[in-house]
Amino acid sequence: MGKQAAKRALPDNEAKAVLRMVRISPQKLNLVAQMIRGKKVETALADLTFSRKRIAGQVKKTLESAIANAENNHDLDVDDLVVSQAFVGKSIVMKRFSPRARGRVGTIQKPFSHLTIVVRQVETEAAKA
Repeated sequence: MGKQAAKRALPDNEAKAVLRMVRISPQKLNLVAQMIRGKKVETALADLTFSRKRIAGQVKKTLESAIANAENNHDLDVDDLVVSQAFVGKSIVMKRFSPRARGRVGTIQKPFSHLTIVVRQVETEAAKA
């Protein structure tokens, strides 16, 4: 008699992947997330592949994970997937201290972030006909 399974939070035509505790500020990670919002997954993968941002590789892995979740867990068609949401959350901030002049201290903040990518299957004209 185990615990009952929780209801699925997303609709049946969506799948998601989450990247947690990545060592980059949310502001910088959001720049990369903005690049892929609302695009088809093939275009988003191409944009991330040729992006010069350091974090683009990890974002690409997360997008590929969301695509794999959609295909394997929810039986969605990969060719019809669109990045419906890509949002960034703030996580912990490591605080480090550096000595400054006249006995004072300088604070160094090292922020962490979370990234959530949701992909949705949209119907194409060929599927409607």
